[in-house]
Amino acid sequence: MADADDLLRDAVSAFADRDDCSWAGVFFVEGDELVLGPHAGEPEPERRVTVPVVWRDTRVAELAADGAVDLARLTEVATEIADLCLVGWDTSGEEWEP
Repeated sequence: MADADDLLRDAVSAFADRDDCSWAGVFFVEGDELVLGPHAGEPEPERRVTVPVVWRDTRVAELAADGAVDLARLTEVATEIADLCLVGWDTSGEEWEP
């Protein structure tokens, strides 16, 4: 069985592989900052959309995607990965290991 880190990597890779997306990533909430976690693809920040990842009424991350991404699908994925984001929620400033 895959661990949460692998599942998050798979989720952003699958999104980045879509025709309407060039890059996808998860930014974990750490205090007042967002820290980049797993990501895949070629970034185009000027085309980025983000949605909150919420676990039990608490924003634990932001799911971001670059491209002509369907916002409804991005929101669905954010809901699907909320439990997984708890693993990386507090990385204590440590870089996410690819």
